[in-house]
Amino acid sequence: MTQGMKERVFSGVQPSGNLTIGNYIGALRQWVAEQDAYECFFCVVDLHSLTVPQDPAQLRAKTREVAALYIASGIDPEKATIFVQSHVSAHSELAWILSCMTPLGWLYRMTQFKDKASKQQQESVGAGLLNYPTLMASDILLYQTHGVPVGDDQKQHLEYTRDLAQRFNHLYGETFTLPDIILPKTGARIMGLDNPNAKMSKSEVAEGHAVYLLDKPDVVKKKFMRAVTDSGREINFTEAPEKAGVNNLLTIYQAVTGQSQQDIEMYFEGKGYGDLKKTVGEAVTELLKPLQARYHELADEGGYLDEVLARGAEKACEVASTTLSQVRERIGLVGVHRN
Repeated sequence: MTQGMKERVFSGVQPSGNLTIGNYIGALRQWVAEQDAYECFFCVVDLHSLTVPQDPAQLRAKTREVAALYIASGIDPEKATIFVQSHVSAHSELAWILSCMTPLGWLYRMTQFKDKASKQQQESVGAGLLNYPTLMASDILLYQTHGVPVGDDQKQHLEYTRDLAQRFNHLYGETFTLPDIILPKTGARIMGLDNPNAKMSKSEVAEGHAVYLLDKPDVVKKKFMRAVTDSGREINFTEAPEKAGVNNLLTIYQAVTGQSQQDIEMYFEGKGYGDLKKTVGEAVTELLKPLQARYHELADEGGYLDEVLARGAEKACEVASTTLSQVRERIGLVGVHRN
């Protein structure tokens, strides 16, 4: 890396479902903290969402919604590159090239594929679901990424990306930077309010499972008041399975307030679960107020969002095409020569 240049960070979120406080705590807020220290590329990964059927109108709307939520969360388009994955064709081209050199065994071992495929008939599982990790690897490798901020459930995908980069580098010479995973210090794994043993998911449709970033205040508070806890009374951080609900609420509260575990446990000493749920619900509501206000401003200023995404795609294309040109040359694809 040239002296004085910042290391690069890449990450993205699919525009399917509704972004949750888990996405904010575990990803978006972390991205905001990194935009000054790194050269950041934050992508709305719309091609990834096609592994399952999508309503075209909803996909378009959700793509714009996610991009607006990036900015509303505090990501500054003047500091970070915000763009839509399908606006940069190099993602798809590199994914095909890397797919051709990826052993099937690597893909069949991926936990996410095995989990999702097991819920479908074998004949109905799309090839995109199997090849998903290769497209994700292409996203990362195109930008010569040094670090990828993701949840701990994505570690396997990063290991796969590193393995694929090393395989290519061994066959064709040093081409790709090997990316490292960047995990958030707190709140890395926010669990569902209805099932504290399962990660909070934006694709889960069960009522009361997740708090969405665009939920109204009364909805947020109601969801927390209905959160699953247990029959006990102790309010403290613990790994005990039977206290998973309480521990999840405390984890959320710590991530939102930044207080220490000791201070939080002292604050709730002698209080009941009702107090805990109400306090956490109010803290999350306050957290979301400025984010939601900024989002609605952006939604009313459609032209500004289009401008941001166009500028982002132009910058991303510039960087990605440099890497793709190197890849094409090294594997022997003939370039275009115009008079």
